[in-house]
Amino acid sequence: MPEVLFSVDQSRSFYDQAVPPHNRWHPDIPPVATVRPGAEFRLECREWFDGMVHNDDSANDIRDLDLSIVHPLSGPVAVEGAQPGDLLVVDILDVGPVPQETGPVAGQGWGYTGIFAKSNGGGFLTERFPDAYKAVWDFHGQIATSRHLPGVRFTGITHPGMIGTAPSHDLLARWNAREAELIATDPDRVPPLALPPEPQRALLGTLEGDAFERAAQEAARTAPPRENGGNQDIKNLTRGARIFLPVFVEGGKLSAGDLHFSQGDGEITFCGAIEMGGYLDLGVDLIKGGMQTYGVTTNPVFFPGNVEPRYSEFLTFVGISVDEDGRQHYLDSHLAYQRACLNAIEYLTKFGYSPEQAYLLLGAAPVEGRFSGVVDIPNSCATLYLPTAIFDFDIRPSANGPQHADRGNCARTS
Repeated sequence: MPEVLFSVDQSRSFYDQAVPPHNRWHPDIPPVATVRPGAEFRLECREWFDGMVHNDDSANDIRDLDLSIVHPLSGPVAVEGAQPGDLLVVDILDVGPVPQETGPVAGQGWGYTGIFAKSNGGGFLTERFPDAYKAVWDFHGQIATSRHLPGVRFTGITHPGMIGTAPSHDLLARWNAREAELIATDPDRVPPLALPPEPQRALLGTLEGDAFERAAQEAARTAPPRENGGNQDIKNLTRGARIFLPVFVEGGKLSAGDLHFSQGDGEITFCGAIEMGGYLDLGVDLIKGGMQTYGVTTNPVFFPGNVEPRYSEFLTFVGISVDEDGRQHYLDSHLAYQRACLNAIEYLTKFGYSPEQAYLLLGAAPVEGRFSGVVDIPNSCATLYLPTAIFDFDIRPSANGPQHADRGNCARTS
């Protein structure tokens, strides 16, 4: 096992760890360790909502979650010799749930997927699904099953939802300015257009005193992906992946967290992956001056992992940029993918699943999403690939009709 550079006591809140994580991006957060290029190490990670979601049949916990606390990131780790303009090369060596533990915290043998209420951030299909729901998943090695989604069993693509480097002061200021400008276009929107800096509940590692107070006022929330990587939620960043991250500050200051046991492309319910705590083994190296040399100046590039599940047959759903009211939109790929997801949800209800169960499934299972046509005016075409083998019944269309059965219920709010 590599050296543990960031340890987590899963029985304690991330506000009560020996070395606190950070849940904001800021260049002044001190590194927890400095390593040389070529080093390999382990980061232990707390699940993204600090144990507030429970292994039960109620979704009241999802409904009542406080977004100001997320995401707890392990790190930052500085890399000796890293300077702005370099590329930090990060290899994902291994990733998994909390080793050899069962217990009440996600990652201790189980995880969860949630539909966020529209009033609390919503999700990709929040207009259709405005209320909170939940599915709890049990881990069996690399396999996930859920009492809230009977008839489904699949191999997860375990990965960190978040991995990134620290922004510079200038880059942080640009983030805050452009997101504030967006919020100002519709400041009362529900869900909001973006999440501005929020000092309350901020964690900034070992930063203290006046430096903490100043940084908390401007530190960026971790919800969106940005130029530093961050919350990209790319399921293919699994074992064997190599990521090339831009370096904006001395040392790079690499952090990671928000571990997922599995996820479909898009993580469409917002809490759409199977969330868990666990461990992440990384290796690091440097390409000096790599940002300009390779033109990687705005966002990371990566090689996908090489241990994905081997599903060979998919039932594929198509969506175009025509909304549910029949109105035509111009090359709207976001809408087209929404329509593909809604078409898949409608299809799965014919087998006995509720729409909410189907929505949760598409967020958690290893579905593939693609933008299949983006030039044929006026309709973009998006597709969603659903592996047929994850079901213990045949979902393929046939003359015999769908095998409708009682598929139980997902967890609901009271």
